[in-house]
Amino acid sequence: MSNMKRVKIALTKGRIEKEAVNIFQRSGIDCSEVINKGRKLIFHNEEDNIDFVLVKAPDVLTYVEHGVVDVGIVGKDTLLEQNRDFYEVLDLGFGKCKFSVAGPKNSNFYSGYNRKKIATKYPNVARNYFRKLGQDVEIIKIEGSVELAPILGLADAIVDIVETGTTLKENGLVVYENICDISARMVVNVASMKMKKNEIEDIINRVEMQIKVEDILTN
Repeated sequence: MSNMKRVKIALTKGRIEKEAVNIFQRSGIDCSEVINKGRKLIFHNEEDNIDFVLVKAPDVLTYVEHGVVDVGIVGKDTLLEQNRDFYEVLDLGFGKCKFSVAGPKNSNFYSGYNRKKIATKYPNVARNYFRKLGQDVEIIKIEGSVELAPILGLADAIVDIVETGTTLKENGLVVYENICDISARMVVNVASMKMKKNEIEDIINRVEMQIKVEDILTN
């Protein structure tokens, strides 16, 4: 093990972190330090020569792109919103939801010729989607609860992540259109893929094998 190059993995804090830790554990990669984390942000697995780092979702890609970590675990939503340089190597199959266009229940969003206003936390995703449709829209960036925007008349519709649709329903909104499916992904720094090829491929293979085994057992 002493000849192995150390691999740094950035985990998205919160739910993705917990699911990622679970899949690593099941793949035989010890994450016990992360599980008993307290307030620490960096953790070590000496046996596999891996460091785990806990960061917020948008920062995962920043750290991966700059090469201060080799591997990142992050939602596809973040990948689509941030146009950065990395290899997307694995769909981890958890954190499943959709990017959707949603708005007031009884509104005919697609009628008329007026320029629609779209509120979203994901302006690039929204802009790219409506550009592909050939629709000229005004994008309004929102940081908090985007559901408020159409209710208060700030926007005609929203582009947001939808998991169950319960929040939309409770606020009198419905999905007009699904843009794409989202789940957690594993990404790798471009240079790291060359410099630490064997170590990173070992991690990818172990996790991928575990996912395949679990798919077979559940289907």
